[in-house]
Amino acid sequence: MIWKKLGLVYVANGQKDWAISHAYIPTSMMLDEERIRVYVAFLDSHKVGRIGFVDLEAKNPLQILKVSDQPVLDIGQPGTFDDNGVTPICLLKYQDNLYLYYVGWQLGVKVRYFLLMGLAISKDNGESFQRYSQVPILERSDRELFVRSAAYVHREEDYWKMWYIAGDQWINVNGKQVPTYNIRYVESDDGVTWGKQGVVCLELANDDEYGFGRPFVTKEDNLYKMWYSIRTIRRGYRIGYAESLDGQNWLRQDQKVSLDVSKTGWDSQMIHCSCIQKTKYGTYMFYNGNNYGETGFGVAILQ
Repeated sequence: MIWKKLGLVYVANGQKDWAISHAYIPTSMMLDEERIRVYVAFLDSHKVGRIGFVDLEAKNPLQILKVSDQPVLDIGQPGTFDDNGVTPICLLKYQDNLYLYYVGWQLGVKVRYFLLMGLAISKDNGESFQRYSQVPILERSDRELFVRSAAYVHREEDYWKMWYIAGDQWINVNGKQVPTYNIRYVESDDGVTWGKQGVVCLELANDDEYGFGRPFVTKEDNLYKMWYSIRTIRRGYRIGYAESLDGQNWLRQDQKVSLDVSKTGWDSQMIHCSCIQKTKYGTYMFYNGNNYGETGFGVAILQ
């Protein structure tokens, strides 16, 4: 896979009090053949994220058509699992509605934060979303204590598949406490009710890796393809790739990505949180760059 970088698409410019900075975890869908909508989390002055969108030309995804004036999903009520931020992860159309799976951020005391999975549903084609529940659809379990989120959901025949990140430990990396986690798999009958314990399907490869981020899965000719972010001690985030015949047993083939950091600029330190969008003009990859989306999101095209 040869990806050609097209450039930086968008970063918040501080003109809205709820969108001072960032454009975190691009999550796209086609509005029609000529327009792409990319949902992202914009951060306020307290680094609390709310979900908005950026509409782009499908022919030229560097051309911005519209940016949301208000959040399509705000933070939750005080004390709930998403009271300190919401981040988009996966979009799925089902029965004339749009399902938005998102990460809820809640601050901790003995640990820095908790990340759990929420669901919001849109009945107006993504102009606004309403929470399915005030509690997460992926709640904590004995082996997934602190992180159970960042899911990609795929509906297949009469059941639903989910790949997500989960972990139950914190480690010290360069003087900072961070969670460590891997990618797991679980199924559902309705896309809402999921098992308490997932099956580990992608493990860390070496001591430099301590976590994965944002799996994104496609299925082509009975082959599952997964893009994901690899969190490393020495190099920060990089994008990885794996393939599977059954969705549970994966062969890592990170060398196939052929997309790395630039020599200078907005994505010169890390690249991560990739999202694949097929259009009639080509297949795009939207992704974040330096400092976890602080420099915005950019786009590459598959050659």
